Amino acid sequence: MHAALYGPGGFYVRGEPPARHFRTSVHVSPSYAAAIWELLRQVDAGLGHPGRIDLVDVGAGRGELLEQVLATAEQGSASVAPGLAGRIAACAVEVAPRPAGLDPRIGWQPVAPAGITGLVIASEWLDDIPLDVVELTATGPAVVQVDPATGAERPGRPPDPADLAWVRAWWPLATCGDRAEVGRTRCDAWAGVIRRIDRGVAVAADYGHVKAARPAWGTLTGYLEGRAVAPLPDGSRDITAHVALDACAAAGQAAGAGETVLTTQRAALRELGLNARRPSLALATADPERYARALGRASVNAELVDAEGLGGFGWLVQAVGTSLPAPLARLARCDPD
Repeated sequence: MHAALYGPGGFYVRGEPPARHFRTSVHVSPSYAAAIWELLRQVDAGLGHPGRIDLVDVGAGRGELLEQVLATAEQGSASVAPGLAGRIAACAVEVAPRPAGLDPRIGWQPVAPAGITGLVIASEWLDDIPLDVVELTATGPAVVQVDPATGAERPGRPPDPADLAWVRAWWPLATCGDRAEVGRTRCDAWAGVIRRIDRGVAVAADYGHVKAARPAWGTLTGYLEGRAVAPLPDGSRDITAHVALDACAAAGQAAGAGETVLTTQRAALRELGLNARRPSLALATADPERYARALGRASVNAELVDAEGLGGFGWLVQAVGTSLPAPLARLARCDPD
């Protein structure tokens, strides 16, 4: 999986636009960026309006989210957050080359910066952190080996002690044939992000599950040209697996995070002001053009909060050296243990 995604010629390092193969929330509607702007505004207030407010997008694709947030900040800063737009230090964290024509205000680097004061967004990043799959066989847990050319599978070596400990703690296997997608690498990656924050808030938005509802056969899949395909690790396609977000929450707390919320994108975006309500039919008569615009906006926003789609994403929100913003703090807090 690592070679297919991040090795020479891998899916994410060759500079091909990911949006060609799948849509993320930022591609659906500018309202997603508006919600992130609102979250940044509240984080800034909670931090006491520091001289510089970091906005870090981990797994930034081609920088679309940061460009949209900066544009939203320019439009709305004067009325709701005077001076904030000029204090934003935007940084895209991505292994692919910097896209031509990207807003010059956006930094571009392969790892998250240290000493972050502000907001970190990792939207659909953790699901692309490579992992091993472990299957329970008649002789015990075994790492699943895959032929990159054909996709043929076979049981291989036993998992190493650290992975086996993670499986026992977070994804116990009960019956022969049961599989666990070993999320220790995702936990380590998320903990690494938390350690780079001095004061601020981090959000991981992703396909996810918790211990009480792990899928017995796993979720590993591929995406190519907008379609779900077999997860063949040959470098031609994205390979992804849902995230054990509760395990990542515990790893984040062990790395220094404090207040933690584990909720859904649907709930979080609603708290941040995203409106997917259909406009009044009376508006259609009074101002048909305005009604059409409002109806179109409500339609795309509905996709962001659809409980069967993007709205069903998990949002893991953790604070470091500060409190969670009030809208998200109102949601149920998480005790990963």
